[in-house]
Amino acid sequence: MCGRYASARKRIELLEEFSVQRDKVAEPLEPDYNVAPTKPVYAVLTRQERPDRDDREAEASAQPGAVRQLRVVRWGLVPFWAKDISIGSRLINARAETVSEKPAFRHAFAKRRCLLPADGYYEWMKLDGTEVDRPPRAVPKQPYYITKKDGSSLAFAGLYELWRDKAVPDGDPDAWLWSVTIITTSAPDELGKIHDRMPMVIGRDRWADWLDPASSDPSELRLLMLPAASSGLVSFPVSKAVNSVRNNGPNLIEPVEAGLLAPLAPASASGSSGSADALH
Repeated sequence: MCGRYASARKRIELLEEFSVQRDKVAEPLEPDYNVAPTKPVYAVLTRQERPDRDDREAEASAQPGAVRQLRVVRWGLVPFWAKDISIGSRLINARAETVSEKPAFRHAFAKRRCLLPADGYYEWMKLDGTEVDRPPRAVPKQPYYITKKDGSSLAFAGLYELWRDKAVPDGDPDAWLWSVTIITTSAPDELGKIHDRMPMVIGRDRWADWLDPASSDPSELRLLMLPAASSGLVSFPVSKAVNSVRNNGPNLIEPVEAGLLAPLAPASASGSSGSADALH
């Protein structure tokens, strides 16, 4: 799974790195080294721009007018048919093996795919070497940080959805909620020692194909979701301060000796929002 990650690059860096054509970010996000479910995150997607139509109706297409955008969205996908947004906290990940079939994801998989830029992500491993997802407090576990050796961005495969809040009047900017989920896949042996799942990473040469909303054939899309490769990735133990979403800062991704409790990072405003301390 993927329950926490780091996203510290500035908006202007992402616009350049992902060749974004349209900046849809009203207010840039602060660097976040402890991204947790329900937090706002950056997403890269391609949509048909039709200013005269409602955003939900203006489904993206590969026809002239479809442009690559950068947006701020909420992590935790809320299906368009959901009664309220609470379901989003349970839909932070979608398994690659079943994403085209599950009711919560299949419509987004066909038309609304995106990329989630990340500097790296965290996984937890028991100190005896076995992996854990959301461990009980009594089980000793060590957080690990996985990132690229060369320092470049990871582009997580994601899906986005738009949910209409019927309590908000038409024309209000808050009438539509944009939300996302991260697709996960099996981890290769090197990373599987930490956890058997990992976020699916889309290579730069496949970004355009993945984002192309005109590509809706599940068999073709699955060719883009090849088994994850660990080439170019490094992993190392980091401070257990990352267990609490209240902690934030670059010290969270600094290597520590496994099994030792590094000094806690000071709590910051940027880490105070989002879900509860799910991995504490």
